[in-house]
Amino acid sequence: MRLGYGTIVIWIAAVALAGASVATAQTTYQPKFHGDPARSEPEAAALGYMRTVLRAQKEYQKKNGKYAATLADLVHTGSFTRRMVNPERGDYTAGFRSHKDGFQLTMTPKQLDAQHRSFYAEEDGVIHADEEKAADADSPKVK
Repeated sequence: MRLGYGTIVIWIAAVALAGASVATAQTTYQPKFHGDPARSEPEAAALGYMRTVLRAQKEYQKKNGKYAATLADLVHTGSFTRRMVNPERGDYTAGFRSHKDGFQLTMTPKQLDAQHRSFYAEEDGVIHADEEKAADADSPKVK
Protein backbone atom coordinates (compact mmCIF):
# COMPACT_ATOMS: atom_id res chain seq x y z
CA MET A 1 0.00 0.00 0.00
CA ARG A 2 1.40 3.36 -1.04
CA LEU A 3 0.43 6.57 0.66
CA GLY A 4 0.25 9.76 -1.30
CA TYR A 5 2.19 12.88 -0.30
CA GLY A 6 -0.99 14.59 0.95
CA THR A 7 -1.90 11.61 3.12
CA ILE A 8 1.55 11.60 4.71
CA VAL A 9 1.38 15.34 5.45
CA ILE A 10 -2.06 14.95 7.05
CA TRP A 11 -0.85 11.97 9.10
CA ILE A 12 2.22 13.92 10.34
CA ALA A 13 0.04 16.92 11.23
CA ALA A 14 -2.38 14.67 13.15
CA VAL A 15 0.45 13.07 15.11
CA ALA A 16 1.95 16.50 15.89
CA LEU A 17 -1.44 17.83 17.02
CA ALA A 18 -2.01 14.78 19.24
CA GLY A 19 1.44 15.24 20.76
CA ALA A 20 0.76 18.91 21.43
CA SER A 21 -2.54 18.00 23.13
CA VAL A 22 -0.80 15.48 25.38
CA ALA A 23 1.97 17.97 26.22
CA THR A 24 -0.62 20.64 27.10
CA ALA A 25 -2.59 18.20 29.26
CA GLN A 26 0.58 17.21 31.10
CA THR A 27 1.59 20.81 31.83
CA THR A 28 -1.78 21.94 33.22
CA TYR A 29 -1.39 22.02 36.99
CA GLN A 30 -3.88 19.97 38.97
CA PRO A 31 -4.43 21.42 42.49
CA LYS A 32 -3.43 19.04 45.29
CA PHE A 33 -6.22 20.14 47.68
CA HIS A 34 -9.15 22.56 47.85
CA GLY A 35 -7.74 26.09 47.87
CA ASP A 36 -4.25 25.02 46.70
CA PRO A 37 -2.45 28.31 45.87
CA ALA A 38 0.27 26.67 43.74
CA ARG A 39 0.35 27.41 40.02
CA SER A 40 2.64 24.52 39.03
CA GLU A 41 4.15 21.28 40.32
CA PRO A 42 7.42 23.05 41.28
CA GLU A 43 5.45 25.66 43.24
CA ALA A 44 3.47 22.93 45.00
CA ALA A 45 6.74 21.27 46.04
CA ALA A 46 8.23 24.59 47.22
CA LEU A 47 5.13 25.47 49.24
CA GLY A 48 5.02 21.97 50.72
CA TYR A 49 8.64 22.32 51.80
CA MET A 50 7.90 25.69 53.38
CA ARG A 51 4.91 24.32 55.29
CA THR A 52 7.04 21.44 56.58
CA VAL A 53 9.75 23.85 57.80
CA LEU A 54 7.18 26.18 59.37
CA ARG A 55 5.48 23.30 61.23
CA ALA A 56 8.85 21.97 62.40
CA GLN A 57 9.89 25.43 63.63
CA LYS A 58 6.62 25.80 65.53
CA GLU A 59 7.11 22.41 67.18
CA TYR A 60 10.80 23.13 67.88
CA GLN A 61 9.93 26.49 69.47
CA LYS A 62 7.23 24.92 71.62
CA LYS A 63 9.66 22.26 72.87
CA ASN A 64 12.80 24.43 73.27
CA GLY A 65 11.46 27.93 73.94
CA LYS A 66 13.28 29.29 70.86
CA TYR A 67 13.40 28.77 67.11
CA ALA A 68 16.00 26.51 65.50
CA ALA A 69 19.12 28.40 64.40
CA THR A 70 19.73 26.15 61.38
CA LEU A 71 17.76 23.76 59.22
CA ALA A 72 19.97 20.95 60.53
CA ASP A 73 18.62 21.67 64.03
CA LEU A 74 15.14 20.77 62.74
CA VAL A 75 16.05 17.21 61.69
CA HIS A 76 13.63 14.75 63.34
CA THR A 77 11.31 17.57 64.38
CA GLY A 78 7.89 16.88 62.94
CA SER A 79 8.34 15.46 59.46
CA PHE A 80 11.57 17.36 58.72
CA THR A 81 14.20 14.87 57.55
CA ARG A 82 17.98 15.00 57.12
CA ARG A 83 17.52 15.13 53.32
CA MET A 84 15.53 18.34 53.70
CA VAL A 85 18.59 20.22 54.98
CA ASN A 86 19.87 20.36 51.39
CA PRO A 87 18.81 23.78 50.04
CA GLU A 88 18.51 22.55 46.44
CA ARG A 89 14.81 21.73 46.04
CA GLY A 90 14.30 21.00 42.33
CA ASP A 91 13.40 24.24 40.52
CA TYR A 92 13.94 26.15 43.80
CA THR A 93 16.70 26.95 46.28
CA ALA A 94 15.77 27.27 49.94
CA GLY A 95 17.26 30.07 52.00
CA PHE A 96 17.23 30.13 55.78
CA ARG A 97 18.44 32.78 58.21
CA SER A 98 17.89 32.88 61.92
CA HIS A 99 17.95 35.97 64.12
CA LYS A 100 17.55 36.63 67.81
CA ASP A 101 13.78 36.14 68.00
CA GLY A 102 12.94 34.25 64.83
CA PHE A 103 13.90 33.26 61.33
CA GLN A 104 13.37 33.95 57.65
CA LEU A 105 12.71 31.23 55.10
CA THR A 106 12.84 31.86 51.36
CA MET A 107 12.27 29.75 48.29
CA THR A 108 13.95 31.25 45.25
CA PRO A 109 13.17 29.79 41.82
CA LYS A 110 15.93 29.18 39.32
CA GLN A 111 13.61 30.89 36.80
CA LEU A 112 11.24 33.60 38.04
CA ASP A 113 7.92 33.64 36.15
CA ALA A 114 4.17 33.23 36.69
CA GLN A 115 4.58 29.48 37.37
CA HIS A 116 7.72 29.91 39.50
CA ARG A 117 7.06 32.67 42.03
CA SER A 118 9.48 33.42 44.85
CA PHE A 119 8.27 32.75 48.40
CA TYR A 120 9.05 34.19 51.84
CA ALA A 121 7.97 33.38 55.40
CA GLU A 122 8.91 34.29 58.95
CA GLU A 123 8.07 32.95 62.38
CA ASP A 124 4.45 34.20 62.04
CA GLY A 125 3.94 31.36 59.53
CA VAL A 126 2.47 33.56 56.80
CA ILE A 127 3.80 32.73 53.33
CA HIS A 128 4.27 35.62 50.89
CA ALA A 129 4.79 35.33 47.11
CA ASP A 130 6.07 37.49 44.29
CA GLU A 131 6.39 36.71 40.58
CA GLU A 132 8.48 39.78 39.72
CA LYS A 133 11.19 39.87 42.40
CA ALA A 134 12.44 38.14 45.52
CA ALA A 135 9.49 37.85 47.90
CA ASP A 136 9.65 39.61 51.28
CA ALA A 137 7.35 40.52 54.17
CA ASP A 138 5.69 43.20 52.00
CA SER A 139 4.86 40.80 49.15
CA PRO A 140 1.27 39.60 48.77
CA LYS A 141 0.22 36.78 51.08
CA VAL A 142 -0.35 33.36 49.57
CA LYS A 143 -4.01 32.51 50.01
